Amino acid sequence: MPPLMQLSAVTLDCADPQALAAFYQRATGLELHPKSDDAFAGVAGADGLLIGFQRVDGYRAPVWPGQDMPQQFHLDFTVDDLDEAERLLVDLGATKPEFQPNERWRVLIDPAGHPFCLTTTG
Repeated sequence: MPPLMQLSAVTLDCADPQALAAFYQRATGLELHPKSDDAFAGVAGADGLLIGFQRVDGYRAPVWPGQDMPQQFHLDFTVDDLDEAERLLVDLGATKPEFQPNERWRVLIDPAGHPFCLTTTG
């Protein structure tokens, strides 16, 4: 039986879709979606999976690790070297919160305030 559904996109709320798309484009090397605009922007890979960013008026960023404004979900990325990836992503505009869950995962915050995780393949 073929799958009922295939994941085609993940969309994050934010205040500035184009700025957040630019951050993830530089961080991942994915292509900017050609129909990106001020209301919705995205980056896509060759496999067709889109990471989208939609403008939400009055957007409030989640708080890590607190739950006053919960994150609800986050993105995980695999990297070769945690320290080097962290340095490059901070140079692109990410921040590193003080609280880190353990040494195998590194939590960073994107420019719109969304937590995302890095881990190594090993």
